Amino acid sequence: MAHFFVCHGRDEIPRWRMAFPESSWVGPTQALEQVGRGDLAWVMSNLDGWDTLVRDLGSRGAVLVVLSYSPAPEEASRALNAGARGYAHALSPAVLLQQVALVTTNQGIWVLPELLNSVVAGTFKALGGHARMNGDSLSALTERERTVALAVAEGKSNKVVARELDITERTVKAHLGAIFRKLGVRDRMQLILQLAKQEAKVLDMDQ
Repeated sequence: MAHFFVCHGRDEIPRWRMAFPESSWVGPTQALEQVGRGDLAWVMSNLDGWDTLVRDLGSRGAVLVVLSYSPAPEEASRALNAGARGYAHALSPAVLLQQVALVTTNQGIWVLPELLNSVVAGTFKALGGHARMNGDSLSALTERERTVALAVAEGKSNKVVARELDITERTVKAHLGAIFRKLGVRDRMQLILQLAKQEAKVLDMDQ
């Protein structure tokens, strides 16, 4: 597997080389010529038509991560909708970039933790919200677990759920653990996809 950083020449960041010494820096045209199946392409979001490029490279079997100087939930959702498996800050430390690579190349999805709840909420809404919830999955849960599951699917943090239900954050985590076990999922993203009868493999970022 080769690593390609697809960017403007001025965007070369030393920590990228620290994370992946054998990586290549290429422009969009070169990426379309060189990136192949199984390669990991890191695409800068300041490139014109970056989401189209992500789709094109993804259709070839490459793994895509979008890097941004100004990460935002809307852009993260655009990246995932385009087929990217990761969304991270362009100036992330080398060790974090290596973690993103490990997750995404093992069929996981990596999103900045501080954006995760917003991205989950956006995905839940895009999948139809409460109207699309799968009754079979919900029926496997207790009434309190259903309440917690739907609150989390709406993008609420453990702290907010605890406050709204007048329980502790520890209790929220315990309910989430039970929900994940019963539904065979590992995290918030998998939870909403399961509830909407979708399928994906996503790394737990914020249980």
